Amino acid sequence: MRTMNERIVELDGGWLQVKVPLPYSLKWVNAYLLPEGDSGWTVIDPGLRLEETEVFWEEVMRSRNLAWGDIARIVVTHHHPDHYGMAGWFQERAGAPVWMSPVAHSNANRLWGDGETFSEQLTAAFLRHGLAGELEDAMRAHLTGFRAKVSPHPSEVRLLSPGETFSMGGVEWDVHGGEGHAPGHLLFHDRTSGRLIGGDQVLTDISPNIGWMPGGDPDPLLSFLDSLRRLRALEVSEVFPGHRSPFARFRERIDELLDHHGRRMNKMAELIGERELTAFEVCELLFGARLRDNAHNLRFALAETIAHLVRMEAEGTVVRAARAGASGEATEYWRLERS
Repeated sequence: MRTMNERIVELDGGWLQVKVPLPYSLKWVNAYLLPEGDSGWTVIDPGLRLEETEVFWEEVMRSRNLAWGDIARIVVTHHHPDHYGMAGWFQERAGAPVWMSPVAHSNANRLWGDGETFSEQLTAAFLRHGLAGELEDAMRAHLTGFRAKVSPHPSEVRLLSPGETFSMGGVEWDVHGGEGHAPGHLLFHDRTSGRLIGGDQVLTDISPNIGWMPGGDPDPLLSFLDSLRRLRALEVSEVFPGHRSPFARFRERIDELLDHHGRRMNKMAELIGERELTAFEVCELLFGARLRDNAHNLRFALAETIAHLVRMEAEGTVVRAARAGASGEATEYWRLERS
């Protein structure tokens, strides 16, 4: 069990890095508290809505002698539950507006809003890509289970888009967009100091998951790689990421990620070889069958596998074909393109 002193890191400029606990292998997500002088504080990415997270934030506030009214605004870099989940909870207590991109706001409503159908859509899409039938119920339950972890949704949302500037922590930040990991992902760059609040777009030691989903970006890996190449032009002295510790190797890390995905596609081509496989079969060859016992990790791994196969198809490395199975439902298979 980490102590509160281990969970809160004091950074230059009076910033606080708050390591909000997660019940996943990542262990924590970084929230950042930026001082706003007499106006209070900005909180960035407050974490996943769980009872334990609520208790944690109450302890953080007490340890820093902060009242809920001291929170002036809540900023969300992207809609994923471990970043967005506590935004509405914070807003209820602080009365502060939530800032996020219009695309992220739309996706939060699509995935977890009233009457959502996305859980069924993604489960059905995974089945078309070969997900074993005995895993269907666990996958559906996993997806629908996120509704409680992002509720309540914030009622006052202010929209922020790439190309704009945004004032927080005494700095006028240039707002940049990143795609591929999460639609409408926002990053904040200070041209003077070189600081970059990066969310999950560029992480150290972790390759951000590429978020394929039905009805979403048709080629999220291409979008991710293009975003990295565009962001590489920024002069960055230090990245403040959504996971792990702040780091300085911005361009080097981008180059490593670009290389990683090239090698990943080459590895997948080797695994397919002379066979015709579903995305689920490729996923298990790539990540291991142990993921059958963990719907959370399997969702990420299968979405990532599909995203790479889609990119490989666009590059002419693989082709796909749909065939009806015993149930009459179509299943998609992938094989290498033979010239």
